[in-house]
Amino acid sequence: MGSDQTGAAPEADAPAATPSTWCPSGEARAPESVVLGVRSATEGRVTYLADPVPASEVLGSIPEGIEPTRVLRFASHCVSNCVNRRGADCALVERVLALPPAADSRAVPRCHLRSRCQWWQQTGVDACHRCPAVTTATFREDELATLIADPNTTPEQLAAWIEASA
Repeated sequence: MGSDQTGAAPEADAPAATPSTWCPSGEARAPESVVLGVRSATEGRVTYLADPVPASEVLGSIPEGIEPTRVLRFASHCVSNCVNRRGADCALVERVLALPPAADSRAVPRCHLRSRCQWWQQTGVDACHRCPAVTTATFREDELATLIADPNTTPEQLAAWIEASA
């Protein structure tokens, strides 16, 4: 551990930074936003990047007319005024957990966000099994994604929809 000329450790009296959780389905244009992964054109699943890339570095390269969340998945700070926020918890991840897990439920995707992820901190590995299938933008043709994104949808409603669709 380094020290200054007085022998004290640098920043010994500095207050500890308050850790902030991150949303793995975040806002693309938030100042701190990073690209979490790239969405597959064929199946829509996310392939996670090994290292974060600031969203500001890639947003300008997405062709006009294409919603950035259609091709990329972003992470940004969880905010208290989010429609999915319920106290300290994220209600969106509770709806995401209504989705069936990936076929290989032992495999957990590599993710640079995990240590700061609200979903991970709230639900653990269960969210990681479903996270690659989550879309940030919902499209009218995807009724299930629309239900999951709607803050008024209950987990019971999702379970009923999934059962009726099976």
